[in-house]
Amino acid sequence: MKILVTGGAGYIGSHTVIELQAVGHEVVVVDNLVNADLVSLKRVERITGKAVPFVEADIRDREAMEQVCQTYCFDCCIHFAGFKAVGESVLQPWKYYDNNITGTLVLLDVLGKSGCKNLIFSSSAAVYGEPETIPVTETCPRGRCANPYARSKSIQEQIMMDMQKADPEWNIVLLRYFNPIGAHRSGMIGEDPKGIPNNLMPYITQVAVGKLEKLSIFGDDYDTVDGTGVRDYIHVVDLAKGHVKVLDSIAGQCGLEIFNLGTGVGYSVLDVVRGFEKANNVKILYEIKERRAGDIAVCYSDPGKAERMLGWKAEYGLEDMCRDSWNWQKRNPNGFTD
Repeated sequence: MKILVTGGAGYIGSHTVIELQAVGHEVVVVDNLVNADLVSLKRVERITGKAVPFVEADIRDREAMEQVCQTYCFDCCIHFAGFKAVGESVLQPWKYYDNNITGTLVLLDVLGKSGCKNLIFSSSAAVYGEPETIPVTETCPRGRCANPYARSKSIQEQIMMDMQKADPEWNIVLLRYFNPIGAHRSGMIGEDPKGIPNNLMPYITQVAVGKLEKLSIFGDDYDTVDGTGVRDYIHVVDLAKGHVKVLDSIAGQCGLEIFNLGTGVGYSVLDVVRGFEKANNVKILYEIKERRAGDIAVCYSDPGKAERMLGWKAEYGLEDMCRDSWNWQKRNPNGFTD
């Protein structure tokens, strides 16, 4: 297949490009590089030995997207492009709604008019809000989202559901990610956040490499085994392989499907810290701070539907995630600027 990957220079997108190329798909990446670095794709090319055609464009730019679609005639789009920092979304909600929702509206319109109606969307477990049941299944309703980032994902999902219902020629798969961490085993690509990390693992690795003094843990009084929040952490390579399985299994014939991509295992923040220390023999200093507004105690997936329908199951454990995260960070202490 010839696949358009929006946001393909980013963390999850770049790892997915590797897996797509590994099984013979043709990939074209569109990214505006606001939160990504073109170096990531240059390194992808070194890993795969294949060129990655790249177009620097914002998906809100209708003219640019029309030109891309006319030039390449895509069979499918994997849509990663979007802002994802929860804290920033609270402070700058308009920025998130404009970028994430407007971008998706333009993209869907351009894709549809070009004849490409196969779409895999990078969604989030955040759309469940505080889940009604644990572990979380796909039948769990979307909840009251805790922040503009999560709401933007939920709104985008609803837009796609409405479009597919109105035009059954669309085949759309919504992939609800849990908490991706880890990096490619080569250490050549990984998560490279701008400024202070918003997510747990890059925060831990930046403490380990000496860029930050200590890790902030927000809350130790939740109703969990050690008082810290519990999440479903999944290796980014497992996540990337999930997209390939969608293409292999049901893309082009599904109508609309939703899948959780997680491990089905919940780890607390302190589990991850201790797992990192054990896997890498590195001490992580941390301090306990007040809970953050909107955080919930426990959230982990039931990934059984993806295994039944796609033949996909996470292969990597916490030790692998911690080892690969550290391998990336110690080789690239300043990320892609090294």
